[in-house]
Amino acid sequence: MSPDFLRPVRPLIAGIASIFAASLASAESAHGIAMYGDPALPPDFVSLPYANPDAPKGGKVVFGNTGGFNSLNPFLQKGTSPWQLRFWTHESLMGRSWDEPFTLYGLLAESVETAPDRSWVKFTLREDARFSDGSPVTVDDVIWSYETLGTEGHLRYRGLWGKIDSIEQTGPRSVRITFNEPDRELALIAGLRPILQKAQWDGKDFADGQLPDVPIGSGPYVVDSYEAGRYVNLRLNPDYWGTDIPFRRGTMNLDEMRIEFYGDATVLFEAFKAGELSAVREFNADKWDNQYGFPAVQRGDVIKTEIPHGKPSGMTGFVMNTRKAPFDDWRVREALTLAFNFEFINDTITGGAQPRITSYFSGSDLAMQSGPATGRVEELLLPFADNLLPGTLEGYVPPQGDGSARNRANIRKATKLLAEAGWTIQGGVLRNQNGDAFKMTVLLQQGDTDMATAVEIYARALERLGIQVLTEQVDNAQYTGRTAELDFDVTPFRRAMSLSPGNEQRLYWGSENADAPGTRNLMGVASPAVDGMIDAMLASESREDFVAATRALDRVLTAGRYVIPIWSFDVGRIAHVSTLKFPDTLPIYGDGPQYMPEVWWYEE
Repeated sequence: MSPDFLRPVRPLIAGIASIFAASLASAESAHGIAMYGDPALPPDFVSLPYANPDAPKGGKVVFGNTGGFNSLNPFLQKGTSPWQLRFWTHESLMGRSWDEPFTLYGLLAESVETAPDRSWVKFTLREDARFSDGSPVTVDDVIWSYETLGTEGHLRYRGLWGKIDSIEQTGPRSVRITFNEPDRELALIAGLRPILQKAQWDGKDFADGQLPDVPIGSGPYVVDSYEAGRYVNLRLNPDYWGTDIPFRRGTMNLDEMRIEFYGDATVLFEAFKAGELSAVREFNADKWDNQYGFPAVQRGDVIKTEIPHGKPSGMTGFVMNTRKAPFDDWRVREALTLAFNFEFINDTITGGAQPRITSYFSGSDLAMQSGPATGRVEELLLPFADNLLPGTLEGYVPPQGDGSARNRANIRKATKLLAEAGWTIQGGVLRNQNGDAFKMTVLLQQGDTDMATAVEIYARALERLGIQVLTEQVDNAQYTGRTAELDFDVTPFRRAMSLSPGNEQRLYWGSENADAPGTRNLMGVASPAVDGMIDAMLASESREDFVAATRALDRVLTAGRYVIPIWSFDVGRIAHVSTLKFPDTLPIYGDGPQYMPEVWWYEE
């Protein structure tokens, strides 16, 4: 090829080479990574700020789960496994600090490097990282884990694999992942993928997920014994490799942790009162105030601890399946929300002690602001204006009742909206123009007494609208199967939110998997505006832009009327035996399941 042929493109080639070289030159190895700016803790930090590095080791505790399990592999879509296993028995390359949103520190990896534009990330494994059987954690294990989880694992793990252009070993203990699209969060998501042992699955079907296979992890605990559907017993690995690394110091202090399974929450609570369990979380403020005066509390053997947090409210309530008529009509969803007499129901169930959720991120600076959208939030929403539901741009507040049992004003508003949607009373029954009666089934889990009580009160209001309500209570396995197959009209819903929302938002409400079995998008949101706001969040290069995009997303979701919101959990309530202790310093995420028992300890 003639040299003259390249003359026109030489400046371009030189420019690309310069950019590539600058990218490599400016990447620096670090002990942690933050979405924006630098991690708060220095490279020589001793322990996480909310851990006690001098916490004693030892003791046994027993926790309770409701339902059952038929698998010990928490990384699959198939089967039901104890949710705790993916936190107690397995680890990722990086670990999350619960005192810093969007910040990770080295766990299996001793260091992390990224390109300035986050187009790639490189992790270097710790030389002494080991699985519970003593074998080293290798780059081969890492690459196999990413590919296997990305193609055969739970839906929560599959999204990342589609965004990886290449994954390759770059040294004896280092692996580099190159992404195929710009997204600042992908480097952090990659750091949080669980690492499994490749050799364990040689010649086996990873996707089978049936007992007795117990996945081998590198975490502090190993499954010691179990009985399907009844209990799982875990013991601290005496040869755990990471005891003294800064991220683990003062954590995972308990020698033995056992999970007992109960048919429902009522039976579990009675077991706790009888001394069979070491701790329970209470989500009902009225029950906390009035049903925790049993003898063990009076003697001081059980302590009631309240732990504040700075997390968003998330969304708790009753989700409507918008894949089905008539729930695909926003006017119907608004009418059903108007008929839900929150003030009266909240007073009945929680004594009015728990405030109502007002949006998906309420209680944090990520929450939509009251009134019309302005500034950057408005700019982000305007391109979708033709498809936004009423209230998105103007401002939306969930309906408020007058606190009376009959809630007449809201019932009248609901009747009007239903009529606009084509539903009118005919012979005492709400029917559409074809004469079809408005019937809806509320799917509940057995033993969920609070939700059952709420539905009982709600049903009486719906009957006044001419709506026929059926309540269907099923066991845990049936409930999991029904919701996975999207076989419901209305059902209780809980989606926790963090101060660092990101790619998981696609799982929660992205249109791509809205109709897929097992999707976490239970309501079936398929909105270009929702997808657009998630894209804007992920493309944000500043904290200010990120907050604006999140507030815009919050507006679209809240005004979508997909969930009838109920009460928020503004403080963590944990009742526990007096021998369980915790540090004085609390993380901003409060009492999350990675806080208790992660940094608690046993002390007589």
